[in-house]
Amino acid sequence: MSKLGVYRGRTAMVTGAGDGIGRMLAGKLAEAGMTVCIQDIREDAAAAVVEEIGGAAFSMTFDISDRDAVADAAVLFEKEHGDLAMLWINAGVGVGASILEGKPDQVRWAYDVNVLGAIWTAQRFVPLLKGDPRHVGITASTAALRAPEGDFPLYAATKHGTMAAAEALRGELAAKNIETTILCPGLLNTEIWDGAKARPERFGGERRMDPKIAGMWRDAKTPDAMWPDIERVMAAGGGTLVCATDDGETRAAMRQRIDAIENGLVEL
Repeated sequence: MSKLGVYRGRTAMVTGAGDGIGRMLAGKLAEAGMTVCIQDIREDAAAAVVEEIGGAAFSMTFDISDRDAVADAAVLFEKEHGDLAMLWINAGVGVGASILEGKPDQVRWAYDVNVLGAIWTAQRFVPLLKGDPRHVGITASTAALRAPEGDFPLYAATKHGTMAAAEALRGELAAKNIETTILCPGLLNTEIWDGAKARPERFGGERRMDPKIAGMWRDAKTPDAMWPDIERVMAAGGGTLVCATDDGETRAAMRQRIDAIENGLVEL
């Protein structure tokens, strides 16, 4: 039996569940006996996951970066479904751009989805959580725990924002007796590298990344490799879970960043 048996028969919402980590979370929560709301900006992707999971799932399609759309969706959810025990704020996009050269629509898109989208979702759906226990999960990234590097510095910058929001939210949720899990995945075989396929029209419309850049993601482990540890942490009441997939490189990079911050500390 799942360690999350206390949630059996109750409802969870997973944002960005049309593929990748969100799709994995939705499927595993359904296997644990929950009814799962599959949220995604892409109606066809959400519907495909619902069909895959079966009767224990339903979909909602809205843009988490649109504050009014999130508010409308929350009203509709409360009216039609009511019982919400778990919220996984998972939706995010990968943006292959630098800070200095990122185009305005790339910067807005990355921050509006990865940072503001998480905040709008929390503001509107946390108040709908009912019963005991109640749980909020937030998907950040190991990119939030190390110095930005490689071809995705803008993405890393936004994930630092996601992590900061998650840590702040954890304190607010604890005051409401709501458990919190912060998930920081490493490099995994997801479709986040091709997040541009889900760009709404206000961010320039749908487009696709060059598949040539996807090699390191496609060669990586799949998101389900994280599930046993996610389930363990959630069953224990929450916590921060870092799932590194790089044979110690993440640990070393985290230590380097922490040391650099500590070495710059001046006591006045």
